[in-house]
Amino acid sequence: MLRVIALLAALCAVTYGCPTIISKSQWGGRAPTCRTAMATPVTYVIIHHTAGASCTTQSACITQVKNIQNMHMTTNEWCDIGYSFLVGEDGNIYEGRGWTSVGAHAPNYNSNSIGINIIGTFTSRNPNAAAQNAAKALISCGVTKGYIKSAYILKGHRNVTATECPGNTFYNTIKTWPRFQA
Repeated sequence: MLRVIALLAALCAVTYGCPTIISKSQWGGRAPTCRTAMATPVTYVIIHHTAGASCTTQSACITQVKNIQNMHMTTNEWCDIGYSFLVGEDGNIYEGRGWTSVGAHAPNYNSNSIGINIIGTFTSRNPNAAAQNAAKALISCGVTKGYIKSAYILKGHRNVTATECPGNTFYNTIKTWPRFQA
């Protein structure tokens, strides 16, 4: 039943407006220590996975997003979480750097892309439908709101740097999504 509700919510978001995005303050994120504004609309959407634990409830996803932000800011010494947005298998979208801040997710593409990370490891399985639909709705929202060019190019993280991200199974799936280019 929850899967049906998430699918309907994603379809409504695409049809009638943007999906709900859980803001950084709502998930309890740390304030960035710096920010570089990004010119929009951007040309690229880069899809990632965390290569860590997945989450299927809002509380578990919030824990994961906080852990990722802490790793990025403390271990990597970045000024914020690296991704523009993170998507859980609970079907929710969590704000990272958002639409208008340069990310730290794809070298040489950070200033001209939105980085969408699906929480989990997707080398031998796909994210569930709720997560995939939320990511697609987020891209549509970005186009509608003028943050992403209508003629955007979708790429997997592995297309822009040496990595296995977003996992083999999920990568094969995003190759079927609209506007994908290797």
